Amino acid sequence: MSEVKKIATRESYGNALVALGEKHDNVVVLDADLAAATKTGTFKKAFPDRHIDCGIAECNMVGIAAGMATTGKVPFVSTFAMFAAGRAFEQVRNSVGYPHLNVKIGATHAGISVGEDGATHQCNEDIALMRSIPGMVIVNPSDDIEAKAAVEAAYEHVGPVYLRFGRLAAPVINSNPDYKFELGKGVTLREGKDLTIIATGLCVSASLEAAEKLAAEGIDAKVINIHTIKPLDEELVVAAAKETGKVVTVEEHSIIGGLGSAVAECLGEKAPTPMLRIGVKDVFGESGPAVKLLEKYGLDAQGIYESIKAFA
Repeated sequence: MSEVKKIATRESYGNALVALGEKHDNVVVLDADLAAATKTGTFKKAFPDRHIDCGIAECNMVGIAAGMATTGKVPFVSTFAMFAAGRAFEQVRNSVGYPHLNVKIGATHAGISVGEDGATHQCNEDIALMRSIPGMVIVNPSDDIEAKAAVEAAYEHVGPVYLRFGRLAAPVINSNPDYKFELGKGVTLREGKDLTIIATGLCVSASLEAAEKLAAEGIDAKVINIHTIKPLDEELVVAAAKETGKVVTVEEHSIIGGLGSAVAECLGEKAPTPMLRIGVKDVFGESGPAVKLLEKYGLDAQGIYESIKAFA
């Protein structure tokens, strides 16, 4: 069996920006002294006149992007998730969200898989923060193919978009020729009748692995990839809940305010269903190798399998 190709979605982001820049002259990229890490350096090399390094001043960078958006430019603001959603929250809310400007936020290094950078840089709260901003679209792609499609879709969408990317290389799982990306639409990756696993981002591939382990135990799990957390594909979520009777959400984010909360809110109103939320509990992360951290916090395939088996 051949080795599964792995690419970090931050790499995909940098490559997608170049492709976008080649097609659209109004694309501009702003970075906060992290072009090498966020991979916007590839765009800077291709289009130096359309790349602005704002220095370590993320709040100011968002303000600059807001101003550029009023002139017809489509700015992609790029920095770590901790700084994009955390440090610059007020500016994103008031300067981008409130006037509903056409600014795209490329947030890299999200979640505990940032690894050795530790708790201060492991943003497990960004989806919760961005969900609270009216009109903000939130996309958390699962692999290279989906990340590139998400960047293109973000450009086509008129209004603010938060794009979440990771540092750790992720397996490419969407290489099938009939794959289609659409904002607000989930993707069913595996059919099943006993329960539904709804996963996002880095955890999608691990959830597929966990489903195979569960199958060996006689538990038939449906797996859904929710790349767009806001707006949530409520129709797909409700249908799956009614079909299988149990729902599990899996995310590399706090279980408070992220995918798990979005799904619980939806089902609580439209189809009350027994539910398990797998993610980072009400704790901060810690410094360590990314893969080991995912194992410790139960976000690898084995951990997901064990949690679901106990729930099922």
